[in-house]
Amino acid sequence: MKLNGTYSIDKFLDEALYNKKFGYYSQSKPFGKDGDFTTAPLITPMFSEMISIWIISFWIKVGKPKKFSFVELGPGNGVFCKTFCNTLKNFPAFKKSIKIYLLEKSEKLKKTQRDLIKEKNVTWIKNLNQIKNGPILFFGNEFFDSIPIKQFEVKKSKIYEKFIEFKKGKFKKFILKKTSKKMVKKLNNFNLCLKDGIIEYPQDGLKILDLIIKKIKKLNGGILLIDYGYLKKQKIDTLQSLKEHKKNVYYKNIGKADITSLVNFQLLYKFLSKKKLILNEIVNQSFFLKKIGVIERAEILSKKMSFKEKSDLYYRLERLLSEKKMGELFKVIFASSKKIKFDLGFK
Repeated sequence: MKLNGTYSIDKFLDEALYNKKFGYYSQSKPFGKDGDFTTAPLITPMFSEMISIWIISFWIKVGKPKKFSFVELGPGNGVFCKTFCNTLKNFPAFKKSIKIYLLEKSEKLKKTQRDLIKEKNVTWIKNLNQIKNGPILFFGNEFFDSIPIKQFEVKKSKIYEKFIEFKKGKFKKFILKKTSKKMVKKLNNFNLCLKDGIIEYPQDGLKILDLIIKKIKKLNGGILLIDYGYLKKQKIDTLQSLKEHKKNVYYKNIGKADITSLVNFQLLYKFLSKKKLILNEIVNQSFFLKKIGVIERAEILSKKMSFKEKSDLYYRLERLLSEKKMGELFKVIFASSKKIKFDLGFK
């Protein structure tokens, strides 16, 4: 992929990840053993099963409506949705009421998802205007980490936006440009300005979140997000890249390596609360999955297993729950419209 010229960090990321011809999600196989990284639904179906039960519990909480919309944000290779659809077979009343929408930007991933998911009540959408019925529930697993972010550098109380320059596809240098007063005000609104260090601002992510919030308020509902990120303010560059499960410098192998950033969960919390949604406290993935019964589920499944199968099951479970793996690093946030208070998994 031959980038030429100077790009703000978010524009560079958009090209590197989503360019229709050369972007990473347009040409690579990102997921699994043969890809560049692994997500929780690929580690064990238990993850998707437990989230499915949480979604059904939410539906019960809002009064078992006859029409219920569910939106998966960035469905990846479709494995979560496939397991979700299989789980629904055990809940006929819920299956009858639900309409599943998949919001996916990458045409290549859409094809992968369509090859896997053959259910009649699943629809791929390009924008949220296509959804008319509520209540509505949005779900994103590792969705926000792949949305391009802006980066700023603070030097002696002055804020500069970070740009990246390429010549004939090769990285040349980083450039700092003075930030507009309008942008500084945006950063100050979320208490992001530091004395010195890097500020990361998910402008594109917040635009998407704003559209989601409008839909939640109009149709009544909520949003559940699981992603890797932090609670305490960082002063560092959190951009990271993986190629074939190994670290990669993010401005090299463009279009052939994944690039993500850590999600600022305090910023998400502030944004959602400013929009007058009800929020639970942010918890980590280990806490959330344990509270909704993943260990009990593993015990039930393991009763019919051989020793080898049982070992594999608990090894995979440990990857989801261990502090050293995904359990602590991944955070869970849930926000809902004023009529709904739902705290399953958070208390």
